Amino acid sequence: MTLRIGNASGFYGDRFDAMREMLTGGELDVLTGDYLAELTMLILGRDRLKDPAAGYARTFLRQLEDCLGLAHERSVKIVTNAGGLNPAGLADAVRALAGRLGIPVRVAHVEGDDLTAAYPGSLAAHAYLGGFGIAECLTAGADVVVTGRVTDAALVTGPAAAHFGWSPTQYDRLAGAVVAGHVLECGTQATGGNYAFFGEGDVRRPGFPLAEIHEDGTCVITKHPGTGGFVDVGTVTAQLLYETGGARYAGPDVTARLDTVRLSQDGPDRVRIEGARGEAPPPTLKVGLNRLGGFRNEVTFVLTGLDVEAKAALVREQMGDALAKSPPADVRWELVRTDRADAGTEETASALLRLVVRDPDQAAVGRALSGAAIELALASYPGFHVVAPPGKGAPYGVFEDVYVPQGSVDHTAVLHDGTRLSVLPAQDTRVLEPAGEPSPPEPLPAGPTRRAPLGLVAGARSGDKGGNANVGVWARTDEAWRWLAHELTADRFRELVPESGGLTVVRHLLPHLRALNFVVEGILGEGVASQARFDPQAKALGEWLRSRHLDIPEALL
Repeated sequence: MTLRIGNASGFYGDRFDAMREMLTGGELDVLTGDYLAELTMLILGRDRLKDPAAGYARTFLRQLEDCLGLAHERSVKIVTNAGGLNPAGLADAVRALAGRLGIPVRVAHVEGDDLTAAYPGSLAAHAYLGGFGIAECLTAGADVVVTGRVTDAALVTGPAAAHFGWSPTQYDRLAGAVVAGHVLECGTQATGGNYAFFGEGDVRRPGFPLAEIHEDGTCVITKHPGTGGFVDVGTVTAQLLYETGGARYAGPDVTARLDTVRLSQDGPDRVRIEGARGEAPPPTLKVGLNRLGGFRNEVTFVLTGLDVEAKAALVREQMGDALAKSPPADVRWELVRTDRADAGTEETASALLRLVVRDPDQAAVGRALSGAAIELALASYPGFHVVAPPGKGAPYGVFEDVYVPQGSVDHTAVLHDGTRLSVLPAQDTRVLEPAGEPSPPEPLPAGPTRRAPLGLVAGARSGDKGGNANVGVWARTDEAWRWLAHELTADRFRELVPESGGLTVVRHLLPHLRALNFVVEGILGEGVASQARFDPQAKALGEWLRSRHLDIPEALL
């Protein structure tokens, strides 16, 4: 017996017509939608400040207006975390929509994740719940299940547990569903989107993924016939490494052992996932805490032609004098040398000098900065101009995670008839500890090398987890893995990525995936919303790493 679970959204703002594509493109039992990220929770929190009835992903409701009838006709269940900060409000809105459209659907929701009241000064504080609240709703007959902050994988573990009748202690099966859910959660990133070797298929419009899940927890990742993109061991490996840390991938239902997962090609656009082992979950739940950190502003000066360094020094000194009267709490400069000598266009002859300021007081980053920058228009370096004039300063958010005991959260399934069921916390737990480091493979024998980019022999994908970034790197052959595992140490990573030089870099080996996973602690400051670096979500950190040159064995090139 196979359960076919598809995905139609990887983030709030994903392709609007994906829901219709998934409902009409092939067989499906459950359709999920992931709308939440750390930054999204902050955005929804600000929405709720303006309107207490807001706080959920409104695009989901618009998609459902077009597709609820299709889902009902095809008996496809819909499970989504689009409820955000207000799952009850979205569930009511879905019921009203169904009534207006004359579609008899049963709508349930999951709540209990909202802990904002326990953290004064926070904009949103939400615990990451597991999938058994979703399972209760589906078992009771719900057609649509709306949640708030659950783990991304819970959108899959819940339906799988309900369909197969898994108990909370069937850890290996739950771990298999967690792995499937992690592959599906970012939508087309599993079908060629954002893929290091994107030239190997047509990724102009990749189709959304689905998982064929079996009763034993194994699955096959695929997509509907005729849709774009491609599914192979590489695309699934890339997504499996995305935003993970060590071999133990912890969640509220189970800790999945990523070092046990095995992938194999099962035919065109089909990848089999098996071998996943699970352990009891940790005794605590993660809580994502969002708060306003203050106000930020920025201005980018364009420096064209000769004497770029001297021009940058001049404007820095001038701005420093102007800002000294009321200095912002944090001032950061960055000179980006995009210029070329003897350039054929003015744009390619220009470098960018970026100034970013932050302060708890909006006035300190608003008029003070804009006035100081614009007053230099006729009184600074030759060719003075800016990309855009600075504004009045915008609020920025700060994200951090804290942990609470599993039993302290009132995880509740609110069924379609209004019945409220308490979902028990995990009865067996295991304190999370690092997994033992496996032995690396035998190194390649010595031979001639050539200076070349790492990306010729390895793929990478990177992302954010609060203030940390992860970079997953995988080899495509056994021989490349034997070289990569010995060459790309944590120290070599720091050499290739100088921004990580003063930070803690932890390397994890995943031999079954021929992969290394690096966690760079603190490189993103206080999270994506604080915009502490040029690439605030570390989306391209892996591609930067792949572009760096090393001495690579010629046998691999």
